[in-house]
Amino acid sequence: MHGSALSKNIKLTLLLIALIISAGTVIYTQSLVKDLEKRERQVVELFAKGLEFIAQASPDKSQDFTFIFENIVKRIDFPLILTDSLGQINYYKGGIGVKNIEIDSTLSTEQIQKFLEEKVRELGELHEPILVIINNKTLNKIYYGNSDLINRLKYYPYLQILFAMLFILIAYVSFSYLKRTEQSNIWVGMAKETAHQLGTPISSLMGWVEILRLHYKDPDKVLDVADEMENDLERLNKITKRFSKIGSKPELKKTNVREIIESAVKYYQKRIPQKGMNVEINIQGDAKPEARINPELFEWVIENLIKNALDAIGTRNGKIDFKISQDEDVVKIEVTDSGKGIHAKKKKDVFRPGYSTKKRGWGLGLSLSKRIIESYHKGKIYVKNTTVNVGTTFEIILKK
Repeated sequence: MHGSALSKNIKLTLLLIALIISAGTVIYTQSLVKDLEKRERQVVELFAKGLEFIAQASPDKSQDFTFIFENIVKRIDFPLILTDSLGQINYYKGGIGVKNIEIDSTLSTEQIQKFLEEKVRELGELHEPILVIINNKTLNKIYYGNSDLINRLKYYPYLQILFAMLFILIAYVSFSYLKRTEQSNIWVGMAKETAHQLGTPISSLMGWVEILRLHYKDPDKVLDVADEMENDLERLNKITKRFSKIGSKPELKKTNVREIIESAVKYYQKRIPQKGMNVEINIQGDAKPEARINPELFEWVIENLIKNALDAIGTRNGKIDFKISQDEDVVKIEVTDSGKGIHAKKKKDVFRPGYSTKKRGWGLGLSLSKRIIESYHKGKIYVKNTTVNVGTTFEIILKK
């Protein structure tokens, strides 16, 4: 699956999960709201039953009304208006909710009446009024609204979804910015990697030309130089093939891994800078370990590891050891250098695009190596161990 298609599928999956979570939140919250509304209606019904009881009992029941008022009405935290059967307001109680009943002290009696009648209409639209019935005759009507808790619960999931959408938007913008930055780093790294790839054979060819000028009368020397120039030209052809395979599915075939490593080592042994430094490159282990690889891309990985080891060794003397082993299922290659090592906190960063400890480093060699081994060959490459000022060991695991 291509990166763009995979990215699209991930985004759709995340969007679907977000929708499911949002829907679940709304459904669950609305279920709680209905349960609370049912409970509040039961409270109002209890108040209505209390009024019916008082109305049916003897006139002297002030204590009963006081009990109902203290234990039911005073505990109500939502708007409530009691009217007679003709709609005349007998009692009203304010609430903390949105449809609060708060009387402005500056209003006239007529304005207060009008205000309460408007509230009766609003509450009647919100909930069906509860009737106080005596002898099959409606004595009172109780209109009521929602408590502050219900109102907050009603809007809570939508606020939560709004904040979640804002968070997703910010995350998406940030992710897009980071992705563009990473892509920019990759392009810069690829340009630098191309320059490095081409730099070695081009520099060698320029050197061989100078040697030809100095030894043009020596046939044997000219033939030796011609052979090396041919090697550099062949390398330029390899580089072209390598870059053409990036982004496409490479062909894997059973190949002797040791031969690929020896070819890369042989090429670099004659081209290691000789400014007072001596770097030994040794290969140990099985002679004919075979694995399913793409030779051009795998050789690129080996060269990147050699260049990385040379950078770690710097201008001092050192060595690079290759150790090859195999079992029934895999081939293992350990590459150990005697360089400056890697700090523990930086072990995971070495494979990140753009990461480099050099001021003019390409920052893509190990990242490309990881992609080649793990994405194209379904193998594994990692820092097996490292010690500062002692050295580092990378290990590659390939399937047979």
